Formats: sequence, C-alpha cells, structure tokens
Amino acid sequence: MRILGLTGGIGMGKSTTAALLKRAGIRLFDADATVAALQAPHGAALPAIGRLVPGSVRDGVLDRTVLRQAALSSPTVMQGLEAIIHPLVRRARQRFVQRARRDGCRWVVLDIPLLFETGAERICDRVVVVSAPASIQRQRVLRRGRMTPAQIDAVIARQMPDAARRRQADVIIETGLSRHETVRQVRRLLYAMREGSPAAWAAAGGKPA
Repeated sequence: MRILGLTGGIGMGKSTTAALLKRAGIRLFDADATVAALQAPHGAALPAIGRLVPGSVRDGVLDRTVLRQAALSSPTVMQGLEAIIHPLVRRARQRFVQRARRDGCRWVVLDIPLLFETGAERICDRVVVVSAPASIQRQRVLRRGRMTPAQIDAVIARQMPDAARRRQADVIIETGLSRHETVRQVRRLLYAMREGSPAAWAAAGGKPA
C-alpha cells in the first residue's frame, strides 16, 4: 500500500482537493475531522483542554471562541493544545493506516494540514501540496466569516510558509486559477497514482513512484 500525504495552508483549497480524491474512491484520513471529533461534546480531548484553558469547557462542551482567543494570544497555550491534540490524532491516523492495509487498499490519502510540522511526511510515499496566491488565500478565509483579519494574519504567520511547503512537495496542485483547472490537475494526479509510470508522474508534476 502507498500513502499520499495531502497538505496546504488555510484557504489554499486543500478541502476541495481532498473531496475530489475521495469522490474518486480513494480512502482518506481527515485530520481536521478527527480534531473536530476530539473536541465535540464530551470528546476525548476536552478534559485536558479544560485544564489547559480554564473556562473553555463547560458541561462537556467546548467554547471554541474562548479557546481560539487563548491560543492566538499565547504561544504557551498553543503549544499545550498541540501537545494534547497531536498524539490523539497520530493514534487515529495509525489505526486508519492499519485498517487500510488489512483491507488491501492500493493508495490512501492522509489529509493533514500540519503534515510537515508533525513529521507525518516521513511515512508518505508522495506528498501533494495545495497552493494558491496569498491574495486568494486571504479572500477565501475572509469569506468564511469565522475570523477577523487580525486572526487570519495570526494563523497564517504561525503556519509553515507556502514557499517552504512547495519546496518539499512531490506534486503541487495550483488552485488559484479555476475549479476546472483544479479538477484537471487532480485527474492527472489520480492517473499517476493508478499507472505509477515515470511519464504519468511527470505529467502530474511529480517524480516517478
């Protein structure tokens, strides 16, 4: 079984790319969805989060506004939150990979925003970075209406720079043009995953598998 790592910064179009891969029948581990489950009412991460940020968990429910404000204003809180979440996500990822191997999957996708930051790229056969111009990235996040411009700047500043991700990528999916072009690039990637030939990977913008 081969593992494809999928990553990209906030607002880069990673979720769209992941949805296209999943629609094509590729089994996918969604780190964001895993975190959401851990932070859902009475989720496994809430007791530790409540101790880290007093007042952020009440009656088994996370106050995301309180947690976000604390994390963005304090590097210590952010580090503590990562120390809680990352091991839990890693264990969930390991269970996913084990099940996929047992089921005989040829390829699986690990959709992980912090792929490089957590060292998860080391278990991947190929890494795909989803990228877009900074102006488009910012517009996309602003349209979601969940963060202020200052909060967006803080999140982007804390993430690995897009240029650094691109340097470590085997394949880059450019999402700043059009959805049609994104779909075309993902189709080339799927063809390379299926065929595995040097020519197919070159057409996808990558190296032979």
